[in-house]
Amino acid sequence: MNPIHSVCVYCASSTKIDPAYTDDARRLGTLLGGRGIRVVNGAGRMGLMAAVSDATLAAGGQVTGVIPGFMVERGWQHTGLTELRVVADMHERKRTMLALSDAVIALPGGCGTLEELLEAITWKQLGLYLHPIVLLNTRGYYDPLLQVFSRAVDEHFMGLRHASIWHVASTPDEALELIHSLPQWDSSVHKFAAL
Repeated sequence: MNPIHSVCVYCASSTKIDPAYTDDARRLGTLLGGRGIRVVNGAGRMGLMAAVSDATLAAGGQVTGVIPGFMVERGWQHTGLTELRVVADMHERKRTMLALSDAVIALPGGCGTLEELLEAITWKQLGLYLHPIVLLNTRGYYDPLLQVFSRAVDEHFMGLRHASIWHVASTPDEALELIHSLPQWDSSVHKFAAL
């Protein structure tokens, strides 16, 4: 079982979404907080980011939010987090979030969430990030992306071994189980990044 002390949670800041997404975000936060696992996220005060943070804190957990200074200037930050780290830009934000985490769980989201997730997957493919990456596939949200991944493997844009970089969970409980049970990634895989 992996020693998981902190989890980077990628997710949307949108508030105009199906309640099922918010329910899963709250459930995940409750599970993480209840188990004493620190949440690392983008420090947003709205949408799924806020739902995860608030549920984690309500369950007695801790949340470290990482946010660029320009977002703080716009008042986009959650003001009740355990720790708020203000960084220079989006690139530093992503590096910091991964550096602070023992696993990644990606909830549904838009371009920002997808970009963060794909960068984490790329880093893992290159042997730069060795921890579990789990997609929480609420309402089948990630099905189209998983089809693209499958085609990338089928058409040799990625190797078959790379299909195990990410794993898919249907529920927050399953996501938590996966981050604890998945083995650490073999850093020697970087030798196979180029096919």
